[in-house]
Amino acid sequence: MARVKRGTRGNARRRRVLKLASGYYGTRNRLYRTAVETVDRALAYAFRDRKVKKRQFRKLWITRLNAAARLHGMSYSVLISKLKAANVKLDRRVLSELAISDPNGFKAVVDSVAAAA
Repeated sequence: MARVKRGTRGNARRRRVLKLASGYYGTRNRLYRTAVETVDRALAYAFRDRKVKKRQFRKLWITRLNAAARLHGMSYSVLISKLKAANVKLDRRVLSELAISDPNGFKAVVDSVAAAA
């Protein structure tokens, strides 16, 4: 009988895990068992932090908007409520970018909202 070599799927699985672990420190990138533990943990953190990133950016935009609105004599909550009342469809990301890159444009938005409400 001919000799049959086996294990191509297992080898591929181990190769895939070790490829994901490349760049890790010490035996974490060489030994399969420690690489599996580290890669599983890293993928769990990556999944979680894709959601956390959205929260952190929203907090940053709100902080920037609050600071920029207070320069124009208005708090963040008042600014947002007046924007909604005036039916302005700019989101927090766009408004905070406008406040940083174009302060005069942001002042125009604030003044138009303050006059409308």
